[in-house]
Amino acid sequence: MKNKQFIAVILTVAVIIAVVALSALKSRAPSEQPISSDTPVPENIPDPVKLAPEPDIDSAPTLAEIISTATTWQPAFTFWTGKPAPDFTLTDITGNTHTLSQYRGKDVLIIFWATWCRPCLMEIPHLIALRNIIDHDKLVMLAISNENPQLVKTFAANAKLNYTVFAVPDTAALPEPYNRITSIPSSFFIDRDGKIKLATAGLLSLGPIKAILAAQ
Repeated sequence: MKNKQFIAVILTVAVIIAVVALSALKSRAPSEQPISSDTPVPENIPDPVKLAPEPDIDSAPTLAEIISTATTWQPAFTFWTGKPAPDFTLTDITGNTHTLSQYRGKDVLIIFWATWCRPCLMEIPHLIALRNIIDHDKLVMLAISNENPQLVKTFAANAKLNYTVFAVPDTAALPEPYNRITSIPSSFFIDRDGKIKLATAGLLSLGPIKAILAAQ
């Protein structure tokens, strides 16, 4: 009899624990997850949140001045600053091939991003605005995602991205330092001589991007 009572108590406790665990799972708010290939891509990118006021600095500030005012981003891969940008060749989502070195004589902005990354989505309106105000002959914009090509292509079309977009599932195959990205968005500013002017990690708004491009 005692054994039966003991077993009954154990079963009752197990049922209670299972019910509590199930309730906790149902009440837990869902975390942000990557967009799968079956998930509809939103037609409109959300407007960026109000960022900190853009720095009140000269029209041609130094990189040190720009960095000192940064609030949503920070320098990255500082070891590479001033060094030649390693070359690579990639095919964009429209089938066109691009080699980084072919853009010598132009500024190049390389952006690492993803469709599921909220700060990346917040940065997109600034990148679209940048593309609208700086001519292709002066600035090349290359945005690299490591997601499914069809997902990226659909997203780019729905979001009306007006700059060059790549889907590179194996970004580890890119040369260093591009294969060492650990957070997104991350960006590389390549000068007209093909050298890395500055690498950044974090959300960039239009003002700082323009300032970095203009800095000597």
